[in-house]
Amino acid sequence: MGVKGKLIASVEVKCEGNLIHELFHIHAHHVPNISPNIINHFEIHEGETVKVGSVVSWSYNEAGQKRYMKQLIEDIDPDMKLIRWKAIEGDVLESYNSFTIVTFSEHEWTTWTIEYEKKTEGTPEPLVLLGLVLDMTKDIEAHLLKK
Repeated sequence: MGVKGKLIASVEVKCEGNLIHELFHIHAHHVPNISPNIINHFEIHEGETVKVGSVVSWSYNEAGQKRYMKQLIEDIDPDMKLIRWKAIEGDVLESYNSFTIVTFSEHEWTTWTIEYEKKTEGTPEPLVLLGLVLDMTKDIEAHLLKK
């Protein structure tokens, strides 16, 4: 059994947090156009839009390298503006036994939580990936403020 960890970061957004939740819940396919330096591609493999049980994948840039992650949508709580994405395939599972990303939005805050289990004690914490989702959130905020 590997070492479990949890990273949590919140970013203040000038647009309402519910707009960011709505974008991920209903319009996630627009994220590659909104944040092209980070997200290259988004695809729905099973299900429709982002719903519980849907399987989606992301191609993204991490530290100058192209990465891929396929995720199962485990939970969506529209009242709490929460989405839980569990990695089921991709580069991240080369270093981690389990990897789950939770996004939660409220008022002017969006919070990202990464829950993971390292395969070895020497595996680094996924700080680069956490930084990417925070940068992506700021790109989405800038896009929503232009509307």
